[in-house]
Amino acid sequence: MKEDTRSVAELIASQKPGYSLEQRFYTDPDIYELEIEKIINRNWILAGHASQLPEPGDFKVLKVGREAAIIVRGSDGELNGFANVCRHRGSLVCLDAAGHVDKFVCPYHGWMYDIDGDLIAARNMPDDFDKSDFSLKPVSVGVVHGLIFVCFTDDPPSLEGARRDLAEAMAMFDFPNLKVAAQKSYEIPANWKLSIENYQECYHCATAHPEYARMHTLMLDHKKRERLQGSMQAKMAACGVQDIFLDFLDTAARPGEIGYGYSRTALFEKYKTGSKDGGPVAPLLGEFTDYDGGASDFSFGAFSFLLAYSDHVVAYVFTPIEHHISNCEIYWLVRSDAKEGEDYDVDSLTWLWDITTQADKAIIVNNSKGVHSKYYQPGPFSGMEEPERKYIEWILQELQRP
Repeated sequence: MKEDTRSVAELIASQKPGYSLEQRFYTDPDIYELEIEKIINRNWILAGHASQLPEPGDFKVLKVGREAAIIVRGSDGELNGFANVCRHRGSLVCLDAAGHVDKFVCPYHGWMYDIDGDLIAARNMPDDFDKSDFSLKPVSVGVVHGLIFVCFTDDPPSLEGARRDLAEAMAMFDFPNLKVAAQKSYEIPANWKLSIENYQECYHCATAHPEYARMHTLMLDHKKRERLQGSMQAKMAACGVQDIFLDFLDTAARPGEIGYGYSRTALFEKYKTGSKDGGPVAPLLGEFTDYDGGASDFSFGAFSFLLAYSDHVVAYVFTPIEHHISNCEIYWLVRSDAKEGEDYDVDSLTWLWDITTQADKAIIVNNSKGVHSKYYQPGPFSGMEEPERKYIEWILQELQRP
Protein backbone atom coordinates (compact mmCIF):
# COMPACT_ATOMS: atom_id res chain seq x y z
CA MET A 1 0.00 0.00 0.00
CA LYS A 2 1.36 3.40 -0.98
CA GLU A 3 2.18 5.61 2.02
CA ASP A 4 -0.24 8.50 2.57
CA THR A 5 1.99 11.58 2.91
CA ARG A 6 -0.73 14.22 2.86
CA SER A 7 -0.69 16.89 5.57
CA VAL A 8 -3.52 17.08 8.10
CA ALA A 9 -4.83 20.17 6.31
CA GLU A 10 -4.88 18.21 3.04
CA LEU A 11 -6.62 15.27 4.70
CA ILE A 12 -9.30 17.57 6.10
CA ALA A 13 -9.74 19.34 2.77
CA SER A 14 -10.21 15.99 1.02
CA GLN A 15 -12.82 14.76 3.51
CA LYS A 16 -15.88 13.68 1.53
CA PRO A 17 -19.11 15.00 3.08
CA GLY A 18 -21.25 12.24 4.54
CA TYR A 19 -18.38 9.73 4.72
CA SER A 20 -16.33 8.30 7.56
CA LEU A 21 -12.84 9.58 8.32
CA GLU A 22 -9.67 8.78 6.43
CA GLN A 23 -7.60 5.94 7.91
CA ARG A 24 -4.82 8.12 9.30
CA PHE A 25 -7.21 9.90 11.67
CA TYR A 26 -7.41 6.60 13.54
CA THR A 27 -3.88 5.26 13.08
CA ASP A 28 -1.42 8.17 12.90
CA PRO A 29 0.32 9.02 16.22
CA ASP A 30 1.09 12.53 14.93
CA ILE A 31 -2.59 13.26 14.41
CA TYR A 32 -3.25 11.98 17.94
CA GLU A 33 -0.66 14.48 19.22
CA LEU A 34 -2.57 17.25 17.43
CA GLU A 35 -5.82 16.02 19.00
CA ILE A 36 -4.23 16.19 22.45
CA GLU A 37 -3.39 19.85 21.85
CA LYS A 38 -6.58 20.93 20.07
CA ILE A 39 -9.30 18.72 21.59
CA ILE A 40 -8.36 16.37 24.43
CA ASN A 41 -6.64 18.83 26.77
CA ARG A 42 -9.06 21.65 25.95
CA ASN A 43 -12.37 19.92 26.72
CA TRP A 44 -14.08 19.28 30.03
CA ILE A 45 -14.30 15.60 30.98
CA LEU A 46 -16.69 14.15 33.54
CA ALA A 47 -14.78 12.93 36.60
CA GLY A 48 -17.65 11.71 38.77
CA HIS A 49 -20.18 13.12 41.22
CA ALA A 50 -19.55 15.47 44.14
CA SER A 51 -21.10 12.91 46.51
CA GLN A 52 -18.00 10.73 45.99
CA LEU A 53 -15.86 13.32 47.79
CA PRO A 54 -17.95 14.49 50.77
CA GLU A 55 -15.20 15.36 53.30
CA PRO A 56 -11.98 17.41 53.20
CA GLY A 57 -9.17 15.07 52.16
CA ASP A 58 -11.41 12.81 50.05
CA PHE A 59 -9.84 12.44 46.60
CA LYS A 60 -9.99 10.62 43.31
CA VAL A 61 -7.66 10.53 40.30
CA LEU A 62 -8.72 11.05 36.68
CA LYS A 63 -6.37 9.85 33.93
CA VAL A 64 -6.68 11.20 30.40
CA GLY A 65 -3.97 10.45 27.88
CA ARG A 66 -0.62 11.21 29.47
CA GLU A 67 -2.17 13.54 32.06
CA ALA A 68 -3.66 12.74 35.46
CA ALA A 69 -5.52 15.01 37.87
CA ILE A 70 -5.98 14.64 41.61
CA ILE A 71 -9.45 15.93 42.47
CA VAL A 72 -9.65 16.60 46.20
CA ARG A 73 -12.03 18.21 48.67
CA GLY A 74 -9.92 21.02 50.15
CA SER A 75 -9.73 22.36 53.69
CA ASP A 76 -12.32 25.02 52.79
CA GLY A 77 -14.77 22.36 51.57
CA GLU A 78 -14.32 23.23 47.90
CA LEU A 79 -13.24 20.81 45.18
CA ASN A 80 -9.81 21.46 43.71
CA GLY A 81 -7.73 19.80 41.02
CA PHE A 82 -3.98 19.31 40.87
CA ALA A 83 -1.69 17.71 38.33
CA ASN A 84 -0.55 14.35 39.68
CA VAL A 85 3.09 15.37 39.21
CA CYS A 86 5.58 15.97 42.02
CA ARG A 87 7.30 19.37 41.85
CA HIS A 88 10.63 17.75 42.73
CA ARG A 89 11.50 15.42 39.85
CA GLY A 90 8.14 14.66 38.32
CA SER A 91 7.06 11.37 39.88
CA LEU A 92 3.39 10.59 40.18
CA VAL A 93 2.35 11.72 43.65
CA CYS A 94 -0.84 9.74 44.10
CA LEU A 95 -0.83 6.07 43.08
CA ASP A 96 -4.30 5.20 44.38
CA ALA A 97 -7.43 5.73 42.28
CA ALA A 98 -9.40 7.18 45.20
CA GLY A 99 -9.36 7.46 48.97
CA HIS A 100 -8.91 9.83 51.89
CA VAL A 101 -5.71 11.55 53.04
CA ASP A 102 -4.50 14.19 55.48
CA LYS A 103 -1.62 14.86 53.11
CA PHE A 104 -0.20 13.59 49.83
CA VAL A 105 3.27 12.03 50.02
CA CYS A 106 5.33 11.49 46.88
CA PRO A 107 6.42 7.82 46.91
CA TYR A 108 9.78 8.67 45.30
CA HIS A 109 11.53 11.09 47.68
CA GLY A 110 8.86 11.81 50.27
CA TRP A 111 7.91 15.38 49.42
CA MET A 112 4.64 16.12 51.24
CA TYR A 113 1.71 18.27 50.09
CA ASP A 114 -1.37 19.28 52.07
CA ILE A 115 -4.88 18.76 50.69
CA ASP A 116 -4.80 22.32 49.29
CA GLY A 117 -1.80 21.40 47.14
CA ASP A 118 0.82 23.31 49.12
CA LEU A 119 4.24 21.76 49.71
CA ILE A 120 4.66 21.29 53.46
CA ALA A 121 7.80 19.16 53.74
CA ALA A 122 10.89 18.48 51.62
CA ARG A 123 13.96 16.94 53.26
CA ASN A 124 17.53 18.20 53.00
CA MET A 125 16.90 21.14 50.67
CA PRO A 126 19.12 24.27 50.51
CA ASP A 127 18.62 27.11 53.02
CA ASP A 128 17.16 29.40 50.37
CA PHE A 129 14.60 26.81 49.27
CA ASP A 130 11.08 28.33 49.44
CA LYS A 131 8.36 25.68 49.73
CA SER A 132 5.72 28.16 48.56
CA ASP A 133 7.31 28.13 45.10
CA PHE A 134 6.67 24.40 44.70
CA SER A 135 2.96 23.82 45.23
CA LEU A 136 1.24 21.23 43.04
CA LYS A 137 0.24 22.64 39.68
CA PRO A 138 -3.49 23.44 39.54
CA VAL A 139 -5.85 21.73 37.09
CA SER A 140 -9.23 23.26 36.17
CA VAL A 141 -12.19 21.75 38.03
CA GLY A 142 -15.84 22.72 37.61
CA VAL A 143 -19.11 21.42 39.05
CA VAL A 144 -22.40 21.42 37.13
CA HIS A 145 -25.34 20.57 39.40
CA GLY A 146 -23.35 17.92 41.27
CA LEU A 147 -21.32 16.58 38.34
CA ILE A 148 -17.54 17.09 38.55
CA PHE A 149 -15.65 18.07 35.40
CA VAL A 150 -11.90 18.41 34.80
CA CYS A 151 -10.08 20.26 32.02
CA PHE A 152 -6.31 20.14 31.46
CA THR A 153 -5.86 23.78 30.47
CA ASP A 154 -5.67 27.02 32.43
CA ASP A 155 -8.16 28.62 30.04
CA PRO A 156 -11.00 26.10 29.70
CA PRO A 157 -14.26 26.72 27.86
CA SER A 158 -16.98 28.21 30.05
CA LEU A 159 -19.43 25.94 31.87
CA GLU A 160 -21.86 28.76 32.63
CA GLY A 161 -24.11 28.14 29.65
CA ALA A 162 -24.45 24.47 30.57
CA ARG A 163 -25.23 25.34 34.21
CA ARG A 164 -27.87 27.83 33.12
CA ASP A 165 -29.54 26.08 30.19
CA LEU A 166 -29.53 22.59 31.72
CA ALA A 167 -30.72 23.74 35.15
CA GLU A 168 -34.38 22.83 34.55
CA ALA A 169 -33.63 19.49 32.95
CA MET A 170 -31.14 18.49 35.66
CA ALA A 171 -33.49 19.65 38.43
CA MET A 172 -36.07 17.10 37.27
CA PHE A 173 -33.63 14.35 38.26
CA ASP A 174 -32.25 16.26 41.28
CA PHE A 175 -28.67 15.75 40.11
CA PRO A 176 -27.05 17.43 43.15
CA ASN A 177 -28.67 14.84 45.41
CA LEU A 178 -27.72 11.72 43.47
CA LYS A 179 -24.99 9.27 44.46
CA VAL A 180 -22.83 6.78 42.58
CA ALA A 181 -24.19 3.28 43.20
CA ALA A 182 -21.70 1.55 40.87
CA GLN A 183 -18.73 2.37 38.66
CA LYS A 184 -16.97 0.22 36.05
CA SER A 185 -14.07 0.70 33.63
CA TYR A 186 -13.83 -0.84 30.17
CA GLU A 187 -10.45 -0.52 28.41
CA ILE A 188 -10.89 -0.65 24.65
CA PRO A 189 -7.89 -1.32 22.37
CA ALA A 190 -9.02 1.19 19.75
CA ASN A 191 -8.66 4.87 18.93
CA TRP A 192 -10.90 7.07 21.08
CA LYS A 193 -12.87 8.39 18.09
CA LEU A 194 -14.01 4.88 17.14
CA SER A 195 -15.32 4.40 20.69
CA ILE A 196 -17.28 7.64 20.70
CA GLU A 197 -18.51 7.29 17.12
CA ASN A 198 -20.01 3.95 18.08
CA TYR A 199 -21.82 5.58 21.01
CA GLN A 200 -23.13 8.36 18.75
CA GLU A 201 -25.12 6.12 16.39
CA CYS A 202 -27.79 3.48 16.77
CA TYR A 203 -27.56 2.05 13.26
CA HIS A 204 -25.87 -0.96 14.87
CA CYS A 205 -28.28 -1.33 17.81
CA ALA A 206 -30.80 -3.72 16.28
CA THR A 207 -27.97 -5.96 15.06
CA ALA A 208 -25.64 -5.88 18.04
CA HIS A 209 -27.77 -5.07 21.10
CA PRO A 210 -30.95 -7.16 21.32
CA GLU A 211 -31.31 -6.29 25.03
CA TYR A 212 -31.18 -2.57 24.30
CA ALA A 213 -33.25 -2.81 21.12
CA ARG A 214 -36.25 -4.41 22.78
CA MET A 215 -36.78 -1.39 25.05
CA HIS A 216 -35.33 1.68 23.24
CA THR A 217 -36.92 3.23 20.15
CA LEU A 218 -33.92 4.99 18.58
CA MET A 219 -33.51 2.35 15.87
CA LEU A 220 -37.08 2.89 14.59
CA ASP A 221 -37.89 4.95 11.54
CA HIS A 222 -39.08 8.51 12.12
CA LYS A 223 -42.85 7.87 11.80
CA LYS A 224 -42.94 4.91 14.21
CA ARG A 225 -40.79 6.74 16.74
CA GLU A 226 -42.98 9.86 16.55
CA ARG A 227 -46.04 7.80 17.48
CA LEU A 228 -44.34 6.51 20.61
CA GLN A 229 -42.94 9.96 21.36
CA GLY A 230 -46.49 11.30 21.33
CA SER A 231 -47.62 8.67 23.82
CA MET A 232 -44.74 9.55 26.14
CA GLN A 233 -45.29 13.29 25.80
CA ALA A 234 -48.94 12.87 26.76
CA LYS A 235 -47.82 11.36 30.09
CA MET A 236 -44.93 13.70 30.86
CA ALA A 237 -46.67 16.52 32.72
CA ALA A 238 -48.62 14.13 34.97
CA CYS A 239 -45.35 12.35 35.84
CA GLY A 240 -43.50 15.56 36.72
CA VAL A 241 -41.47 15.70 33.50
CA GLN A 242 -40.90 18.80 31.38
CA ASP A 243 -40.59 18.61 27.60
CA ILE A 244 -37.21 20.24 26.96
CA PHE A 245 -34.86 20.02 23.99
CA LEU A 246 -31.37 21.52 23.59
CA ASP A 247 -29.35 20.83 20.44
CA PHE A 248 -25.69 20.06 21.14
CA LEU A 249 -24.59 21.50 17.81
CA ASP A 250 -26.22 24.86 18.55
CA THR A 251 -24.39 25.18 21.85
CA ALA A 252 -21.11 23.71 20.51
CA ALA A 253 -21.02 26.56 18.00
CA ARG A 254 -20.84 29.17 20.78
CA PRO A 255 -17.26 30.44 21.04
CA GLY A 256 -15.60 29.93 24.41
CA GLU A 257 -18.25 27.56 25.80
CA ILE A 258 -18.57 23.84 26.28
CA GLY A 259 -21.12 22.23 23.96
CA TYR A 260 -24.06 20.57 25.70
CA GLY A 261 -27.43 19.06 24.83
CA TYR A 262 -30.58 17.45 26.19
CA SER A 263 -33.50 15.43 24.77
CA ARG A 264 -35.96 12.78 25.93
CA THR A 265 -36.89 9.73 23.88
CA ALA A 266 -39.70 7.22 24.38
CA LEU A 267 -39.10 3.63 25.43
CA PHE A 268 -41.30 0.86 24.09
CA GLU A 269 -44.59 0.92 25.92
CA LYS A 270 -44.11 -1.99 28.34
CA TYR A 271 -40.81 -0.56 29.63
CA LYS A 272 -40.66 1.92 32.50
CA THR A 273 -36.87 2.02 32.68
CA GLY A 274 -33.71 0.32 31.42
CA SER A 275 -34.04 -3.09 33.09
CA LYS A 276 -34.36 -6.76 32.16
CA ASP A 277 -38.14 -6.85 32.56
CA GLY A 278 -38.85 -3.14 32.14
CA GLY A 279 -39.77 -2.75 35.80
CA PRO A 280 -38.27 -0.26 38.28
CA VAL A 281 -34.72 -0.82 39.56
CA ALA A 282 -34.49 2.07 42.04
CA PRO A 283 -36.68 4.79 43.62
CA LEU A 284 -37.98 7.53 41.33
CA LEU A 285 -35.65 10.49 40.99
CA GLY A 286 -36.20 14.15 41.82
CA GLU A 287 -39.46 15.61 40.52
CA PHE A 288 -40.76 12.36 39.01
CA THR A 289 -44.09 11.22 40.44
CA ASP A 290 -44.46 8.27 38.06
CA TYR A 291 -42.85 6.66 35.00
CA ASP A 292 -43.56 8.50 31.75
CA GLY A 293 -41.93 5.76 29.63
CA GLY A 294 -38.96 7.84 28.51
CA ALA A 295 -35.21 8.20 28.85
CA SER A 296 -33.22 11.44 28.57
CA ASP A 297 -29.89 12.02 26.87
CA PHE A 298 -27.46 14.64 28.20
CA SER A 299 -24.21 15.52 26.47
CA PHE A 300 -21.34 17.57 27.88
CA GLY A 301 -18.52 18.39 25.50
CA ALA A 302 -16.65 15.81 23.47
CA PHE A 303 -16.30 12.94 25.94
CA SER A 304 -19.16 12.83 28.46
CA PHE A 305 -22.69 11.50 27.88
CA LEU A 306 -25.53 10.62 30.25
CA LEU A 307 -28.68 8.54 29.87
CA ALA A 308 -31.25 9.47 32.51
CA TYR A 309 -34.16 7.14 33.19
CA SER A 310 -36.91 8.00 35.65
CA ASP A 311 -35.22 6.03 38.45
CA HIS A 312 -31.48 6.06 37.67
CA VAL A 313 -28.84 7.78 35.56
CA VAL A 314 -26.06 6.14 33.54
CA ALA A 315 -23.02 8.32 32.79
CA TYR A 316 -20.63 7.35 29.98
CA VAL A 317 -17.15 8.92 29.91
CA PHE A 318 -14.76 8.15 27.06
CA THR A 319 -11.10 9.02 27.61
CA PRO A 320 -8.13 8.56 25.28
CA ILE A 321 -5.29 6.56 26.86
CA GLU A 322 -2.95 6.32 23.86
CA HIS A 323 -3.61 6.82 20.17
CA HIS A 324 -4.67 3.15 19.88
CA ILE A 325 -6.24 2.68 23.35
CA SER A 326 -9.28 4.31 24.93
CA ASN A 327 -11.26 3.84 28.12
CA CYS A 328 -14.97 3.88 28.82
CA GLU A 329 -15.89 4.71 32.41
CA ILE A 330 -19.52 4.17 33.44
CA TYR A 331 -21.21 5.56 36.54
CA TRP A 332 -24.64 4.40 37.68
CA LEU A 333 -26.36 7.03 39.86
CA VAL A 334 -29.42 6.72 42.10
CA ARG A 335 -31.09 8.87 44.74
CA SER A 336 -28.75 9.70 47.60
CA ASP A 337 -31.13 8.21 50.17
CA ALA A 338 -31.58 4.93 48.29
CA LYS A 339 -30.20 1.91 50.17
CA GLU A 340 -28.39 -0.91 48.42
CA GLY A 341 -30.12 -4.24 49.02
CA GLU A 342 -33.38 -2.52 49.93
CA ASP A 343 -34.09 0.08 47.24
CA TYR A 344 -31.84 -1.25 44.51
CA ASP A 345 -29.74 -4.26 43.55
CA VAL A 346 -26.43 -3.40 41.86
CA ASP A 347 -26.56 -6.33 39.42
CA SER A 348 -30.06 -5.40 38.27
CA LEU A 349 -29.13 -1.71 38.09
CA THR A 350 -26.04 -2.27 35.96
CA TRP A 351 -27.23 -5.20 33.83
CA LEU A 352 -28.31 -3.39 30.65
CA TRP A 353 -25.39 -1.04 30.18
CA ASP A 354 -22.78 -3.54 31.30
CA ILE A 355 -23.91 -6.14 28.76
CA THR A 356 -24.31 -3.42 26.10
CA THR A 357 -20.83 -2.01 26.74
CA GLN A 358 -19.23 -5.46 26.63
CA ALA A 359 -20.83 -5.96 23.23
CA ASP A 360 -19.79 -2.46 22.12
CA LYS A 361 -16.20 -3.20 23.10
CA ALA A 362 -16.15 -6.22 20.77
CA ILE A 363 -17.72 -4.17 17.97
CA ILE A 364 -15.23 -1.33 18.35
CA VAL A 365 -12.23 -3.69 18.41
CA ASN A 366 -13.44 -5.36 15.21
CA ASN A 367 -13.98 -1.94 13.67
CA SER A 368 -10.44 -0.93 14.64
CA LYS A 369 -8.94 -4.06 13.08
CA GLY A 370 -10.71 -3.32 9.81
CA VAL A 371 -9.75 0.35 9.87
CA HIS A 372 -6.07 -0.68 10.12
CA SER A 373 -6.35 -2.86 6.99
CA LYS A 374 -4.76 -1.73 3.73
CA TYR A 375 -8.20 -2.26 2.18
CA TYR A 376 -9.97 0.29 4.38
CA GLN A 377 -11.42 3.35 2.75
CA PRO A 378 -14.08 5.74 4.10
CA GLY A 379 -17.67 4.62 3.56
CA PRO A 380 -20.98 6.54 3.40
CA PHE A 381 -23.08 7.18 6.51
CA SER A 382 -26.68 6.03 6.73
CA GLY A 383 -29.48 8.33 7.81
CA MET A 384 -29.27 6.79 11.29
CA GLU A 385 -25.62 7.86 11.61
CA GLU A 386 -26.32 11.58 11.40
CA PRO A 387 -25.06 12.30 14.97
CA GLU A 388 -21.80 10.49 14.17
CA ARG A 389 -21.41 12.46 10.94
CA LYS A 390 -21.89 15.74 12.82
CA TYR A 391 -19.46 14.63 15.52
CA ILE A 392 -16.59 13.95 13.11
CA GLU A 393 -17.32 17.22 11.32
CA TRP A 394 -16.92 18.94 14.69
CA ILE A 395 -13.61 17.12 15.28
CA LEU A 396 -12.27 18.28 11.91
CA GLN A 397 -13.39 21.81 12.71
CA GLU A 398 -11.56 21.75 16.06
CA LEU A 399 -8.37 20.44 14.46
CA GLN A 400 -8.33 23.53 12.24
CA ARG A 401 -8.69 26.04 15.08
CA PRO A 402 -5.69 28.34 15.62
